[in-house]
Amino acid sequence: MRELTIIKTTMVETTKNQKHFVLVHGACHGAWCWQKFKTLLESASNRVTLLDLAASGANTKAIQDVETLDEYTEPLLEFLASLQPKEKVILVGHSLGGLSLALAMEKFPEKIAVAVFLSAFMPDTTHKPSFVLVQHNERTPAEAWLDTQFLTDRIIVFGPKCLSSKLYQLSPPEDLEQAKTLVRPGSLFVDDLSKANNFSTTGYGSVKRVYVMCDEDLAIPVEFQRWMIENSARENGAVEEVMEIKGADHMVMFSKPQELLHCLSEIANKHA
Repeated sequence: MRELTIIKTTMVETTKNQKHFVLVHGACHGAWCWQKFKTLLESASNRVTLLDLAASGANTKAIQDVETLDEYTEPLLEFLASLQPKEKVILVGHSLGGLSLALAMEKFPEKIAVAVFLSAFMPDTTHKPSFVLVQHNERTPAEAWLDTQFLTDRIIVFGPKCLSSKLYQLSPPEDLEQAKTLVRPGSLFVDDLSKANNFSTTGYGSVKRVYVMCDEDLAIPVEFQRWMIENSARENGAVEEVMEIKGADHMVMFSKPQELLHCLSEIANKHA
Protein backbone atom coordinates (compact mmCIF):
# COMPACT_ATOMS: atom_id res chain seq x y z
CA MET A 1 0.00 0.00 0.00
CA ARG A 2 1.57 3.29 -1.06
CA GLU A 3 1.96 5.96 1.57
CA LEU A 4 -0.22 9.04 1.20
CA THR A 5 0.16 11.82 3.74
CA ILE A 6 -2.56 14.47 3.46
CA ILE A 7 -3.75 17.15 5.80
CA LYS A 8 -7.44 16.69 5.14
CA THR A 9 -9.73 19.44 4.04
CA THR A 10 -12.32 20.82 6.39
CA MET A 11 -15.42 18.69 6.05
CA VAL A 12 -17.90 21.18 4.70
CA GLU A 13 -20.52 20.65 2.08
CA THR A 14 -19.31 21.87 -1.30
CA THR A 15 -21.41 24.62 -2.81
CA LYS A 16 -21.65 25.42 -6.47
CA ASN A 17 -19.32 28.41 -6.20
CA GLN A 18 -16.84 26.92 -3.75
CA LYS A 19 -13.32 26.50 -5.09
CA HIS A 20 -11.04 23.63 -4.16
CA PHE A 21 -7.39 24.66 -3.79
CA VAL A 22 -4.56 22.13 -3.54
CA LEU A 23 -1.42 23.78 -2.16
CA VAL A 24 1.95 22.22 -3.00
CA HIS A 25 5.09 23.07 -1.03
CA GLY A 26 8.66 23.56 -2.22
CA ALA A 27 11.97 21.79 -1.58
CA CYS A 28 12.88 20.83 2.01
CA HIS A 29 9.50 22.12 3.23
CA GLY A 30 6.17 20.40 3.86
CA ALA A 31 2.44 20.99 4.22
CA TRP A 32 3.27 22.81 7.48
CA CYS A 33 4.37 25.92 5.56
CA TRP A 34 0.82 26.32 4.22
CA GLN A 35 -1.03 25.66 7.48
CA LYS A 36 -1.58 29.30 8.57
CA PHE A 37 -2.53 30.32 5.03
CA LYS A 38 -4.92 27.35 4.75
CA THR A 39 -6.97 28.85 7.60
CA LEU A 40 -7.06 32.19 5.80
CA LEU A 41 -8.09 30.64 2.50
CA GLU A 42 -10.82 28.57 4.16
CA SER A 43 -12.16 31.69 5.90
CA ALA A 44 -12.99 32.97 2.40
CA SER A 45 -15.30 29.94 1.89
CA ASN A 46 -12.82 27.86 -0.07
CA ARG A 47 -12.00 24.19 0.26
CA VAL A 48 -8.29 23.55 0.82
CA THR A 49 -6.13 20.43 0.66
CA LEU A 50 -2.50 20.28 1.80
CA LEU A 51 -0.16 17.40 1.06
CA ASP A 52 3.26 16.32 2.25
CA LEU A 53 5.21 15.16 -0.78
CA ALA A 54 7.50 12.15 -0.32
CA ALA A 55 10.23 12.62 2.33
CA SER A 56 8.70 15.97 3.28
CA GLY A 57 6.92 17.25 6.37
CA ALA A 58 5.35 14.30 8.21
CA ASN A 59 5.86 11.86 5.33
CA THR A 60 7.98 9.03 6.75
CA LYS A 61 10.10 8.31 3.67
CA ALA A 62 13.76 9.38 3.65
CA ILE A 63 14.98 11.54 0.78
CA GLN A 64 17.76 8.99 0.14
CA ASP A 65 15.02 6.55 -0.91
CA VAL A 66 13.30 9.02 -3.27
CA GLU A 67 15.23 9.06 -6.52
CA THR A 68 12.83 10.62 -9.03
CA LEU A 69 10.39 13.51 -9.27
CA ASP A 70 7.64 10.97 -9.94
CA GLU A 71 8.33 9.25 -6.60
CA TYR A 72 8.57 12.58 -4.82
CA THR A 73 5.26 13.77 -6.32
CA GLU A 74 3.41 10.47 -5.75
CA PRO A 75 1.19 11.79 -2.90
CA LEU A 76 -0.12 14.57 -5.16
CA LEU A 77 -0.64 12.22 -8.10
CA GLU A 78 -2.53 9.73 -5.93
CA PHE A 79 -4.73 12.50 -4.57
CA LEU A 80 -5.64 13.71 -8.07
CA ALA A 81 -6.38 10.14 -9.14
CA SER A 82 -8.82 9.85 -6.20
CA LEU A 83 -10.97 12.81 -7.30
CA GLN A 84 -14.45 12.27 -8.72
CA PRO A 85 -14.58 12.07 -12.56
CA LYS A 86 -15.81 15.63 -13.14
CA GLU A 87 -14.13 17.25 -10.14
CA LYS A 88 -11.49 19.88 -10.86
CA VAL A 89 -9.09 21.65 -8.51
CA ILE A 90 -6.94 24.77 -8.53
CA LEU A 91 -3.34 23.63 -8.13
CA VAL A 92 -0.93 26.08 -6.50
CA GLY A 93 2.76 25.16 -6.58
CA HIS A 94 5.42 27.09 -4.69
CA SER A 95 9.13 27.07 -5.60
CA LEU A 96 10.21 23.52 -6.57
CA GLY A 97 6.51 22.65 -6.30
CA GLY A 98 6.21 24.04 -9.82
CA LEU A 99 7.90 20.90 -11.16
CA SER A 100 5.45 18.71 -9.24
CA LEU A 101 2.63 20.82 -10.68
CA ALA A 102 3.95 20.24 -14.19
CA LEU A 103 4.05 16.49 -13.63
CA ALA A 104 0.50 16.53 -12.28
CA MET A 105 -0.65 18.60 -15.26
CA GLU A 106 1.00 16.11 -17.61
CA LYS A 107 -0.73 13.10 -16.04
CA PHE A 108 -4.11 14.59 -15.00
CA PRO A 109 -4.85 17.63 -17.21
CA GLU A 110 -8.59 16.97 -16.98
CA LYS A 111 -8.51 17.30 -13.17
CA ILE A 112 -7.01 20.80 -13.06
CA ALA A 113 -9.03 23.98 -13.67
CA VAL A 114 -5.97 26.23 -13.49
CA ALA A 115 -2.37 25.77 -12.33
CA VAL A 116 -0.82 28.61 -10.36
CA PHE A 117 2.98 28.86 -10.35
CA LEU A 118 3.75 30.86 -7.22
CA SER A 119 7.32 32.12 -7.46
CA ALA A 120 7.92 28.62 -8.77
CA PHE A 121 10.07 26.82 -11.29
CA MET A 122 8.04 26.54 -14.49
CA PRO A 123 9.30 24.18 -17.21
CA ASP A 124 8.53 24.33 -20.92
CA THR A 125 7.71 21.69 -23.53
CA THR A 126 10.70 22.26 -25.82
CA HIS A 127 13.50 21.39 -23.39
CA LYS A 128 14.13 18.69 -20.83
CA PRO A 129 12.23 19.21 -17.54
CA SER A 130 15.59 19.99 -15.88
CA PHE A 131 16.22 23.01 -18.15
CA VAL A 132 14.89 25.73 -15.83
CA LEU A 133 16.75 24.27 -12.84
CA VAL A 134 20.01 24.10 -14.80
CA GLN A 135 19.53 27.68 -15.98
CA HIS A 136 18.88 28.83 -12.41
CA ASN A 137 21.96 27.02 -11.09
CA GLU A 138 24.17 28.49 -13.84
CA ARG A 139 23.01 32.01 -12.93
CA THR A 140 23.44 31.51 -9.18
CA PRO A 141 26.99 31.94 -7.80
CA ALA A 142 28.13 29.21 -5.41
CA GLU A 143 28.47 31.71 -2.55
CA ALA A 144 24.80 32.69 -2.93
CA TRP A 145 23.80 29.36 -1.35
CA LEU A 146 25.36 30.59 1.93
CA ASP A 147 25.30 27.75 4.50
CA THR A 148 23.16 25.38 2.44
CA GLN A 149 24.67 21.90 2.63
CA PHE A 150 25.03 19.63 -0.38
CA LEU A 151 25.15 16.23 1.31
CA THR A 152 25.47 14.30 -1.97
CA ASP A 153 25.27 15.22 -5.63
CA ARG A 154 21.48 15.42 -5.28
CA ILE A 155 20.58 15.96 -1.59
CA ILE A 156 20.49 19.45 -0.11
CA VAL A 157 19.66 21.00 3.27
CA PHE A 158 18.92 24.70 3.70
CA GLY A 159 21.06 26.24 6.45
CA PRO A 160 19.85 28.84 8.98
CA LYS A 161 21.61 31.71 7.17
CA CYS A 162 20.07 30.73 3.84
CA LEU A 163 16.63 30.52 5.41
CA SER A 164 16.90 33.89 7.14
CA SER A 165 18.69 35.79 4.36
CA LYS A 166 17.31 34.26 1.15
CA LEU A 167 13.91 32.68 1.84
CA TYR A 168 12.33 34.30 4.92
CA GLN A 169 14.03 37.72 5.02
CA LEU A 170 10.68 39.59 5.10
CA SER A 171 8.64 36.96 6.93
CA PRO A 172 7.65 37.10 10.63
CA PRO A 173 10.45 35.86 12.96
CA GLU A 174 8.23 33.13 14.42
CA ASP A 175 7.72 31.61 10.98
CA LEU A 176 11.46 31.63 10.33
CA GLU A 177 12.08 29.91 13.67
CA GLN A 178 9.47 27.29 12.85
CA ALA A 179 11.15 26.64 9.51
CA LYS A 180 14.53 26.12 11.18
CA THR A 181 13.06 23.23 13.16
CA LEU A 182 10.92 21.67 10.41
CA VAL A 183 12.93 21.81 7.16
CA ARG A 184 14.23 18.43 6.02
CA PRO A 185 16.85 17.32 3.50
CA GLY A 186 15.49 17.61 -0.02
CA SER A 187 16.42 17.21 -3.66
CA LEU A 188 16.03 19.15 -6.89
CA PHE A 189 16.09 15.88 -8.93
CA VAL A 190 18.18 17.54 -11.67
CA ASP A 191 19.80 14.30 -12.83
CA ASP A 192 16.47 12.48 -13.03
CA LEU A 193 14.80 15.36 -14.87
CA SER A 194 17.67 15.63 -17.35
CA LYS A 195 16.82 12.09 -18.51
CA ALA A 196 13.03 12.43 -18.42
CA ASN A 197 10.81 13.00 -21.45
CA ASN A 198 9.80 16.56 -22.26
CA PHE A 199 6.44 17.68 -20.95
CA SER A 200 3.87 17.54 -23.74
CA THR A 201 1.61 20.17 -25.27
CA THR A 202 -1.35 17.78 -24.97
CA GLY A 203 -0.81 17.19 -21.24
CA TYR A 204 1.10 19.87 -19.38
CA GLY A 205 0.70 22.43 -22.15
CA SER A 206 -3.09 22.01 -22.32
CA VAL A 207 -3.74 23.24 -18.77
CA LYS A 208 -4.43 26.92 -18.09
CA ARG A 209 -1.46 28.53 -16.31
CA VAL A 210 -1.07 31.67 -14.21
CA TYR A 211 2.27 32.87 -12.85
CA VAL A 212 2.46 34.88 -9.61
CA MET A 213 5.72 36.78 -9.11
CA CYS A 214 7.16 37.92 -5.77
CA ASP A 215 9.25 41.03 -6.29
CA GLU A 216 11.50 40.65 -3.21
CA ASP A 217 12.25 36.97 -3.79
CA LEU A 218 15.98 36.32 -3.34
CA ALA A 219 15.77 32.54 -3.87
CA ILE A 220 14.20 32.68 -7.34
CA PRO A 221 14.90 36.32 -8.26
CA VAL A 222 12.23 38.29 -10.11
CA GLU A 223 14.51 38.54 -13.17
CA PHE A 224 14.59 34.76 -13.40
CA GLN A 225 10.85 34.54 -12.85
CA ARG A 226 10.39 36.90 -15.82
CA TRP A 227 12.78 34.81 -17.89
CA MET A 228 10.72 31.65 -17.26
CA ILE A 229 7.53 33.48 -18.26
CA GLU A 230 9.16 34.75 -21.46
CA ASN A 231 10.55 31.28 -22.14
CA SER A 232 7.05 29.78 -21.93
CA ALA A 233 5.66 32.46 -24.25
CA ARG A 234 7.52 30.85 -27.14
CA GLU A 235 5.33 27.75 -27.07
CA ASN A 236 1.71 26.67 -27.12
CA GLY A 237 0.03 26.73 -23.75
CA ALA A 238 1.84 29.85 -22.61
CA VAL A 239 0.95 31.62 -19.36
CA GLU A 240 -2.57 33.09 -19.43
CA GLU A 241 -1.82 35.84 -16.93
CA VAL A 242 1.04 37.18 -14.83
CA MET A 243 0.39 38.74 -11.43
CA GLU A 244 2.84 40.30 -8.99
CA ILE A 245 2.84 40.62 -5.21
CA LYS A 246 4.85 43.59 -4.02
CA GLY A 247 7.04 43.32 -0.94
CA ALA A 248 6.89 39.52 -0.86
CA ASP A 249 9.92 37.37 -0.14
CA HIS A 250 10.18 33.77 -1.34
CA MET A 251 7.87 32.55 1.44
CA VAL A 252 4.97 34.74 0.35
CA MET A 253 2.44 32.71 2.37
CA PHE A 254 4.15 34.16 5.47
CA SER A 255 5.35 37.58 4.30
CA LYS A 256 2.22 38.69 2.37
CA PRO A 257 -0.66 36.31 3.22
CA GLN A 258 -3.51 38.80 2.68
CA GLU A 259 -2.13 39.85 -0.69
CA LEU A 260 -1.72 36.20 -1.68
CA LEU A 261 -5.32 35.50 -0.62
CA HIS A 262 -6.55 38.35 -2.81
CA CYS A 263 -4.43 37.13 -5.70
CA LEU A 264 -5.64 33.51 -5.54
CA SER A 265 -9.26 34.63 -5.11
CA GLU A 266 -8.97 36.71 -8.26
CA ILE A 267 -7.41 33.82 -10.17
CA ALA A 268 -10.15 31.45 -9.02
CA ASN A 269 -12.93 33.84 -10.06
CA LYS A 270 -11.37 34.62 -13.40
CA HIS A 271 -9.84 31.32 -14.53
CA ALA A 272 -11.59 28.49 -12.68
